[in-house]
Amino acid sequence: MFIYKKDNRCRRLREWFGKLIAEKLILNRRWIQNHIETCPKCRQRIAQFGRVDFALSLLKSEPHSIELLMRANTQAISVLKHTLRKSAQAGKLRQAKPEPSILEVCAKYKRPLFNAAACIIIAVLMKVSVFSSGSKFQAQSQKAVENYYAKNIGDDLAREIFSNQA
Repeated sequence: MFIYKKDNRCRRLREWFGKLIAEKLILNRRWIQNHIETCPKCRQRIAQFGRVDFALSLLKSEPHSIELLMRANTQAISVLKHTLRKSAQAGKLRQAKPEPSILEVCAKYKRPLFNAAACIIIAVLMKVSVFSSGSKFQAQSQKAVENYYAKNIGDDLAREIFSNQA
């Protein structure tokens, strides 16, 4: 036999939370923390929420086999009525496998692709810098040769020689 308590603080607290959340009001966090520290029932519920959240995060981070959907569907179908268990749709559900998107399929190749792209970019930049450096070296060496000729044979003859090359 269930006995209803008139002074059920936990129930009032849950109703109060619902009203505050529904109305989008700011919660008095310190009062809630004090209540959770003193009320063993609420403390146990909060601990259970934490364990469930932790378990769900572990499930999300753990890789699963492709047959997981089939096994889950089979378990779900086993609690249905016998007529529903033998239907065509139930058979399709038993054989259902997830079809990952192209992004999920290619996710394992993301790091190698980025590494290859980085290598290609580095190679292109190195090639550009080598050609750029080569052209700078050629221009500076041309000026050095012009200055050498101008110094040793004179400006007039050096201008005449190098103006014909251009």
